[in-house]
This record gives sequence, structure tokens and C-alpha cells, in this order.
Amino acid sequence: MTLSRRTILQAAGSLPLAVASLRTGAWAQAAPAAAPGTEVPPILFVHGNGDYDALWMTTMWRMETNGIARDRMAAINFTDPLARSDDKVEQANRSSTEDQRRELAAAIAELKRRTGAPRVALVGSSRGGNAIRNVIKNGGAGDVSHAVLCGTPNHGVFATDDQPNNEFNGRGAFLRGLNEGESEVTPGVAFLTLRSDGMDKYAQADGRFIGKPGTPTGVTNEGPELKGATNLVLGALDHREVAFHPRAFREIYKFIAGREPTRIAIVPEASVKLSGLVTGTPGGVSTNRPVAGATVDIFRIDPDTGERKGGAVHSATTGADGRWGPAQIDPSWSLEFVLTSPGAPITHIYRSPFPRSSDVVHLRAARPLGPADKDAGAVVIMSRPRGYFGLPRDVVLFDGKEPADVKPGVPTDSAATLRLPASEVGRNIVAEFGEERIVARAWPALENRIAIAELTY
Repeated sequence: MTLSRRTILQAAGSLPLAVASLRTGAWAQAAPAAAPGTEVPPILFVHGNGDYDALWMTTMWRMETNGIARDRMAAINFTDPLARSDDKVEQANRSSTEDQRRELAAAIAELKRRTGAPRVALVGSSRGGNAIRNVIKNGGAGDVSHAVLCGTPNHGVFATDDQPNNEFNGRGAFLRGLNEGESEVTPGVAFLTLRSDGMDKYAQADGRFIGKPGTPTGVTNEGPELKGATNLVLGALDHREVAFHPRAFREIYKFIAGREPTRIAIVPEASVKLSGLVTGTPGGVSTNRPVAGATVDIFRIDPDTGERKGGAVHSATTGADGRWGPAQIDPSWSLEFVLTSPGAPITHIYRSPFPRSSDVVHLRAARPLGPADKDAGAVVIMSRPRGYFGLPRDVVLFDGKEPADVKPGVPTDSAATLRLPASEVGRNIVAEFGEERIVARAWPALENRIAIAELTY
């Protein structure tokens, strides 16, 4: 079936329109055959470079709200999520394309075993789409019904004749192998790509977003599209939002389920249980390797002041598996997680209320205090794991002002840092993004403490 350019109906409120597009001469696969009332296949979510499965938490909540049972979903947590500089050369705590293919194939087999389903749907963010395509092309097509690739650099972050073994080189061996042939998808699997209309920092013609200003990358905004797939453009969403934004959820759900979602908003549960994993950064590299001997204390806080309301509602020390929890939480509570992890700063993580249960509330200690922090009485970080800060696209206020370290234009920054004098230790700091508002407290840097206001949306 050939798709003409068409407008996809708006999902909710003022969310941007999506436009279906095709590369010239490409053939798009028909939408999946799932009809209303047909059981939706189990769904396995695949995170991107340097990330973890916790990023899929809000997507999974939306799936649950639309009737997808929690035990019919899974999210892989790659052991070493960062790619190697050279795919053929070992690097400590980094993974090759083959490492990721092997781990993903095992996760698919486990989800099939657990559910008894013959095939599963795969949804990947960024590098996660590379692993999905690799599994499908190299023997796994019979296990997969749908493949949704969100912001995946299918034609590279750059396309040059140097670095031939870099996984993200569109002219490199890995991506050339995946893209060879008239069609760039594997027959028998329904493929959907979701991309930004110019706001994805890894699909830009100029190299300034990858540290090479003025150097052509050889790729364009259309880089995430695939010949043979259904290719949708989701407007001015950034690299991560094309996976985790409500707008992306609508298209993911519709493609896999074969029908519109009943709700976009997350419906709260009456009772919430939280648990997760404490992970570490050996040698300064972000991994999903568990940390033993870390303590996790959770406090209920006043949403307007950030002050604690009583003692800890949950305390735990991790064992060899790095797991903490479960903690019973009221869905209306704002929370402070205090993570004391060996060899790392004591990290105070402030979070908005959790409307639903989750077992992927993962915790990773803040980066060490460095030279830039030497004169600071307190360091507070505003973090948005499921997207970037776009100025002037977004409302971003940190302690009442737009953060000075967030660059305008194409969104590239997912964190902002505030350094306060010693006289301001203990005061509250308000972090606002859109309609989400978190109040954190400034803890003394002299005690090796850092506060993080971590946005959920």
C-alpha cells in the first residue's frame, strides 16, 4: 500500500499534529492487522544509548490505563547501555551491537515464555531501535509482530567515510548492513518510525550538535525514516519526546493495538507500590549494573516547601541484585528519595506524586562534585530524563528564572544546574517544566550532598 502525505488527527489538547511521510519511491507497509477486540501482543520496550528501562514508566502507565495488563509488558535494562566508539573494539562498561542483540533476543524469549504469546511487539527509543532491527534481521523476525522505532538514527547520526565501525555512522558497516536492499525493513514485521520535524539533535545537517560545528553530518531530519515502513512526523518534539511524549504514546498504541487509545491521560491507582534498582557509574560510565550496599530512604514532603512530613516512609539497603522496595505510597504524595551509594555523593531526589505503581523507579547517584562546584554552598540539578528543555518552545523555570545553561533552539539539554552560596543552604528551590512543579531543598555541598529535582513528564 502506498501512502500519500496526510494529516493524522490530533491526539489530545494542543499536542502537535503528526504528518505521515514517505521517502520518494518508498513503499509503506500496511498498518498492523490487529482489529478492535483482538488481543494486543505483549510489548517489550527498549531504551536508548546510556539510558535505562525506567524511561518507559509513563508509557507503561498509559498502556495500563488503556487496558494493557502489566504482566503483558516488559522493559529491557541493557547491562552496559553506552555504545562503543568502535563496535569491534572492547571498551570497559560499554556494549557492542552484538551484545545488545544477544540481550534483546533473550528478553524477547523470556516475554514469550511468560505470556505464551507466539510473537511480541517491540518499541525502541534511539539506539534501542538499532538493537530491534538487528534482532529482527538476524533470525528474530518470526518472534516479532510490530517494530516501533522512535527517533532511531536509522541512517546515522553522521554519515562519513571515517569511523567505519562506529555504530552511529550511516556509512559504517553496521548501518549499511541493516539498510541494504530496496526495502530497509524485514518482511513479515510491521514497522513504524516516529521522528521530529527538525527538533531532533541527532538528525541534523550541521555537526554542531555532536561537537563538530560547521561540519556537514551527511544526514537530515529524515534520517530516522525507513523505506518500507510507515513513517510519521510528530511535529516539534525532541529526540526523546518522540518516544516518551503523550503524542508518541498515541501513535505507538494505535499502531500495535489497531485502534485509538481510550485515554491519553494516566488514570491514578488507589494504592501505589514502588520499587526499583540502584545502579552505578564505574569509571564514570553510566551502566545498569546493580550496586550493593546502597541505602534508600523515602520521605513524604510538602509539595509547596519541599520540607519532610515526618520520618522515612520506607528504608532499604540493597543486596547483590541492587533492588530496593517495594514501598507502599499514596498516589497524592510528593516524595524525596535519599540515595546513599558507596563512593558517590549523597543524592536527594525530589519527585512529583506517582499516580500508579512501578517496579522501574531506578536510582543512580548524582555525578561527583567537581571543580565548577568548589565555591558552591549547595548544588541543585533540574533533570528531565524523558525529554530535553527547549527554549523558547517550553516553559522552563528554575528558581524563578530560565536556566542560564540551557541553550535555545534545537533542544539539546536535559539537565540544568544551580549553584548557591553557603548562606542559601536549606532554602527551597522550585523547578518547573510546563505544568509539572517540583520543590526541592538545597543541601550542603560540604557534606558531599547534591539535590536533584527529577521531572516525570
